[in-house]
Amino acid sequence: MSAMLPEAAEYIVVGGGTAGNVVAARLAEAGKDVLVLEAGPDFGAQGSPAWPADILDATRLGRSHDWGYDSGDTYPWTVGFERARAIGGSSDFNGCTQTWGHRRDYDAWSESGLTGWAADDLLPLFEEGTRRMRVRRYVADELTPWQHAWYDAAPAVGMPRVATLNDLDEAAGFAPEDVNIQDGVRVNSAFAYLDPVRELPNLAIVGEALVDRVIVADGRATGVVVQHRGESVTVHAGTVVLAGGAYNSPTVLLRSGVGPYAQLAPLGIPLVQHLPGVGENLHDQPFLLMSFEGSDAMSARMDAARSAGWAPDEQAMGKAASSVETEAFDLHFLPYSPTHRGDLTRWSIGTSALLPRSRGHVRLRSADPEAKPVIDHRFLTDPEGIDVRMLMDGAEILRELAASPALAPLVGTELHPGPDTFGREELAAHLYANPDNYWHPVGTCRMGVAADPLAVVDARAQVLGVEGLRVADCSIMPTIPRATTAMPAIVMGEKVAAMLLEEASA
Repeated sequence: MSAMLPEAAEYIVVGGGTAGNVVAARLAEAGKDVLVLEAGPDFGAQGSPAWPADILDATRLGRSHDWGYDSGDTYPWTVGFERARAIGGSSDFNGCTQTWGHRRDYDAWSESGLTGWAADDLLPLFEEGTRRMRVRRYVADELTPWQHAWYDAAPAVGMPRVATLNDLDEAAGFAPEDVNIQDGVRVNSAFAYLDPVRELPNLAIVGEALVDRVIVADGRATGVVVQHRGESVTVHAGTVVLAGGAYNSPTVLLRSGVGPYAQLAPLGIPLVQHLPGVGENLHDQPFLLMSFEGSDAMSARMDAARSAGWAPDEQAMGKAASSVETEAFDLHFLPYSPTHRGDLTRWSIGTSALLPRSRGHVRLRSADPEAKPVIDHRFLTDPEGIDVRMLMDGAEILRELAASPALAPLVGTELHPGPDTFGREELAAHLYANPDNYWHPVGTCRMGVAADPLAVVDARAQVLGVEGLRVADCSIMPTIPRATTAMPAIVMGEKVAAMLLEEASA
């Protein structure tokens, strides 16, 4: 299904994932010569029989064609950091929840000096991304019994039932989700953005094409070195756009000699541009999944919902403020009820701390592009203990809700973390011993002003000191928005594409 690898392209987009497909489509629509290089397979347009069933099935998380990234030896146990190595990227895997965050998230970027990134600047891109990704909103009548039970009970702890999670000026509330699901299929960014332009003669999509590094000559990106069909091939470019995500975009930069010299020299990578921030500032929202025994009544209701034919794992979400939040909200509550596990059905709800203070890093083990990087989020390591405090507050809100008269008979006894963690000290110890992630890594190619020593790109997503090299994905976020980052990733692609086209027409 993939095109042949050309010798050159006006624009090379590295990574056919959530944001990369947006950039490629927008450039191709404008008549630009575009090459998409995807490390995994290109399964073709929607409807092709090559698409794996788990990627299409919107009732559950996708798992096939994973990069295999995890926490390695940074913890005594392994935390998986699932990312799809296939056309569509992590939009192949996600739970289809589309949230935008809060106005203050983006206005804070603008106030730091990043002109053009305020909420009002981005709002039209959120709206367009929502349209292109075929996002629809569940209504309450569509919720499964497990989802409906939490939605109905939420006002008891100060979370009013609201129409949408995506009012940028709204704080606490519980709502049915906005989702990129059509006829039971997860609508990934390849379906939404690439399919309408696949037949254009100025667009080439090449799968199984792993980009090793960017070639830089005289301070300008001139192409990439690609591992394709067992060979190392050079493809020339006018502009290179990295869209590999928070784990892969910094590793391509590092293999290209762009990053902290102290890390490059021991690996024998010649320095091209000393940028200490490459791979730093990694952060994700820490997560706690709470599980309950359930009840015969809930089991019977969920069995009936499954028999009716549509019972996805995720459908509703709450947002609330912890004791450290003063602006809006900093907690998500996510009822989670896998319906495909048979006797292993787990009755759960998760809480996530949306504005983490802890910071980690992504670093190379070697110059081999197939070598897995060191990924250390350093969850819950902020010295003030704010991250774990947010999660404790979230857990206590959920425990109060689970004990309410409406929910208690349905959810049953808490199994995890369990009754041994009902004290704050015990709960904190459990959280520190069991860090988990919300699958929203950002920040490793941080966007910043000239005075920011860890900035990797400027406000136009241009890599500092390297002309013709952009980054267009969640890695450029200086701080994470209080959102699931699927739609913000689409917006990153829309924004960078718009800037490239603006410059091309100047």
